Amino acid sequence: MLKNVSVVGAGTMGNGIAHVFAMHGHQVTLVDVSEQALEKALSTIEKNLDRMLSKGSITEADKAATLSSIQTSTSLAAGVGSADLVVEAATERVELKLKIFKTLDQHAPGHAILASNTSSISITKIASVTNRPNRVIGMHFMNPVPVMKLVEIINGYSTDPRVTEQIVQLSRDLSKVPVVVNDYPGFVANRILMPMINEAIETYFEGEAGVEEIDTVMKLGMAHPMGPLQLADFIGLDVCLSILQVLHDGYGRPKYAPCPLLVNMVQAGKLGVKSGEGFYVYTPGSKDLVVSPRLMR
Repeated sequence: MLKNVSVVGAGTMGNGIAHVFAMHGHQVTLVDVSEQALEKALSTIEKNLDRMLSKGSITEADKAATLSSIQTSTSLAAGVGSADLVVEAATERVELKLKIFKTLDQHAPGHAILASNTSSISITKIASVTNRPNRVIGMHFMNPVPVMKLVEIINGYSTDPRVTEQIVQLSRDLSKVPVVVNDYPGFVANRILMPMINEAIETYFEGEAGVEEIDTVMKLGMAHPMGPLQLADFIGLDVCLSILQVLHDGYGRPKYAPCPLLVNMVQAGKLGVKSGEGFYVYTPGSKDLVVSPRLMR
């Protein structure tokens, strides 16, 4: 059993992944260079557990057991030293992930499986900087991790089928639904999703409709739970841009070129929910959707 799990990166995805593993009986070490990020992650996990408790889906004992199963570390080397599985959930930047995986390969036990939560970057490329490419795999959780059922499992060129079987079964043990896909830019989820989001941004950029109008059409016309521009804010406009760049570089097709407006918004630091403003303005404590004044027509 993959009992000891290290999660690298304490952001939105990392704390969600740590939460799910701990809630299903794993001993979890959450690793981040920032002590502040780790404290924030633990606070977020506790709030999410309290929400589950208020709905009656867990007990006080479940909450206590989950929190007691998570420890933290600011040292990557120490944090993965006893791991059976490492799940990397750092920022979606190729150079950063390659650097992390080189370090993981040096310090994680030889039997450990190294997984990446990357949403678009080649698992084969990530595996190439390690001495265990057969034990490197993609494990792409969806946001919010405690709620969303899908885990996209990505085989690298050299991934051992037995490792894939282990990760598929593990995902099921986490009450998730695993779907195995091949290692091409964007995999399946983001190869389909990101061009849709980019097209929604282009539709606004070219003046065909306003932000709310575009989102309303997709919500009411296509039964999407949220519109593509709100979803882009939720994902993070910087993440959307990174994925589109991976798609554009990988396939070389004009249809994957990021909209200039998306590029400008990221350069301006308007990243969506995480920065407080994207296509909408996000006020702490408020659930009202207010279009950014810069984007009102």
